[in-house]
Amino acid sequence: MSDRACARTLARQYVTADLPLDWFEVLYQEAAAGSAVVPWADLQPNPNLVDWLDRTATDGHNRQALVIGSGYGDDAEELARRGFSVTAFDISSTAIHRSRERFPDSSVSYEIANFLKPPANWHRRFDFVFEAYTWQVLPPDLRASAVRKTAELVASNGTLLVVTRARDATDPAGQMPWPLLREELALLTTSLHEVAFEDFFDNEQPPVRRFRAEYRRDEGGNP
Repeated sequence: MSDRACARTLARQYVTADLPLDWFEVLYQEAAAGSAVVPWADLQPNPNLVDWLDRTATDGHNRQALVIGSGYGDDAEELARRGFSVTAFDISSTAIHRSRERFPDSSVSYEIANFLKPPANWHRRFDFVFEAYTWQVLPPDLRASAVRKTAELVASNGTLLVVTRARDATDPAGQMPWPLLREELALLTTSLHEVAFEDFFDNEQPPVRRFRAEYRRDEGGNP
């Protein structure tokens, strides 16, 4: 069974048991024990993030960033390298522990948190929020809530960058990680302004269709 198939089986078991977020910690624990692999953990920054940061010449100095579902910390460290003051969180305590081990001298604040119940002091706090591949592993009934709660983490004049697998409404829903519809991301525009939206195939083998979308909270909080 492939690494992704194992993760799908584990996720299915916990979703069926009405524990749709608990499987993340189990997977990271099994990976720490050497009996499983976290299929999305490439141990390098997300290339779609790096490309965007390079292309936009983003400077993080004097800006706060948040990485959602930070895994083993590579995206957080990339943002810190570019000057951001970074908070990175994951629901898995094992993932956060491993991040701290990998980067013992890091300036990143690695925290355990549930993005469906974020800390109150994160409300509209961050100048840059990065979400990649977390929404797409959520059951559809949780996804809309996650999208809305993520939008509320973006500060006035702040930016949200989203990277996800993509599909059209006429395409099969597929298996976890479920490709998202553009209409699902459109929920963000109830509080944020869409700045740019890319629909592209990446450089993986075989190529994967993705959305990369940039949103902004205009001063005053209006879309």
